[in-house]
Amino acid sequence: MAFAKELDIYLRSRFTLIVLITSEEERALQTVKDVCEHSQRPCITWDVADGFQSLTQQKSSLPAAKDPLTALDQIDKVETNALFVLKDFHDCWGNAQFKRKLRSVAQRLKFTKKSMVITCPTGQLPAELKDEAVIIEFPLPKEPELDLVLENLAKTPGVKVNLTKLGREKLVKAALGLTASQSQRVFAKAIVSNGVLDERDIDLVMAEKKQIINESQALEFFSVQETPSDVGGLGLLKDWLRLRERAFTQEAQDYGLPAPKGIALIGIPGTGKSLTAKMIGGLWRLPLLRLDIRALFGSLVGESEARTRKALELAETVAPCILWIDELEKAFSSGGLDGGVSTRVFGTILTWMQEKTAPCFVVATANNISQLPPELLRKGRFDEIFFLDLPTLAERQEIITVHLRKRNRFPQELDIVNLAMASEGYVGAEIEQAIIDGMYVGFNQGREVTTTDILTALKRQVPLSVSQKEVIGNLRDWLREGRAQSASFEEIHQAEQAFVPLQLEI
Repeated sequence: MAFAKELDIYLRSRFTLIVLITSEEERALQTVKDVCEHSQRPCITWDVADGFQSLTQQKSSLPAAKDPLTALDQIDKVETNALFVLKDFHDCWGNAQFKRKLRSVAQRLKFTKKSMVITCPTGQLPAELKDEAVIIEFPLPKEPELDLVLENLAKTPGVKVNLTKLGREKLVKAALGLTASQSQRVFAKAIVSNGVLDERDIDLVMAEKKQIINESQALEFFSVQETPSDVGGLGLLKDWLRLRERAFTQEAQDYGLPAPKGIALIGIPGTGKSLTAKMIGGLWRLPLLRLDIRALFGSLVGESEARTRKALELAETVAPCILWIDELEKAFSSGGLDGGVSTRVFGTILTWMQEKTAPCFVVATANNISQLPPELLRKGRFDEIFFLDLPTLAERQEIITVHLRKRNRFPQELDIVNLAMASEGYVGAEIEQAIIDGMYVGFNQGREVTTTDILTALKRQVPLSVSQKEVIGNLRDWLREGRAQSASFEEIHQAEQAFVPLQLEI
């Protein structure tokens, strides 16, 4: 385990103060114990309830202390060259006397073989301690550890498990992203619900994981149902995605193909960028996590960076997955008035996107390209940058057909070509709203919606291409300068310019 090796290196290097970030105290203590036993180093824990306790085999007597200051005094005086694991010390971060004492002891321990590990759930370290401490994060359990949790649960008397080797693998992968305790509770709930643990419980585990991931605030788990047929137009983008549909399989790795990094979807509001992100999850049958960057920002020093690292670590644990970052430009529009926090958070995300090895496919969407820093869109972070333009005539026909079928209407009963020509300059969201408005007219008059109803609704709207003509013009100029690839087929653009309607199958 990489964490155990890292901790062992820190201890052998005589790091005197280590802050271990974890919400899994029991599992973390077991790992620390294993490291100490392997190196034959005594390990002693302390907490306010039980005082000093030996975690490993300790022959000498233990000191007594009922408060953190006395505990630090005893650690400073004791002759044993041990590792002291201090629980709940983060509750004292606001006490000036405690912080001074901790710094002084950490400095004096540099001349001994003693070290201190403080376990705490967050990385909110006081500024006075940052120079004295090294912060390491305890990783979430991987597949082998979750499989062991499942195996131990299966040994419980009365528990029935009916899983094939493949079914067991799927169930364990479904639990990725959960702590060991969370996965144990989810498995136990599945057993109680069905009386047996089998492949039917995969959906239950996914539902529980969705709720737990959503509690992380910055990440939202989406259960996607969208397919390419639910998205009108964007033929070139769809072909690009279909070509990489098997990119995360072992077969692709054996062929020598790297996992794709991600795509940026830039363009006009309402052209289907968010819908496309959901469609990718449905097409590739991968978990879709939406990263809310604004939820990353906290009021305490270092809190925002810690939340960012935790969210990205959770995404990597769930991998292979799709990480959707929506409206990226709005998250970094503080204008430098936040003391550089947004810059540091943004830098953390950029570095992760460049260096990540886990198969996390990033889908970043943005409406205003001028607010994005140029280093975001350079090659290496994204495989491709797609521009979603105003839909062409053929795409508008497809969009109208999709939304009519979505509402159980028969496209062949309406003049789709006429509607598509009348909706020139409208984005997909505006076309959808016109269809809904037209259907309200037909519904209130007790009849089916007609072409005239939708045409009237279109005429009442002021499309973005008119109300924000300059902004959209600048966006389209950005595409014409060759800075991105159009998400639509080039031949469709040429047909549009030649005013040749393309007939779609309806």
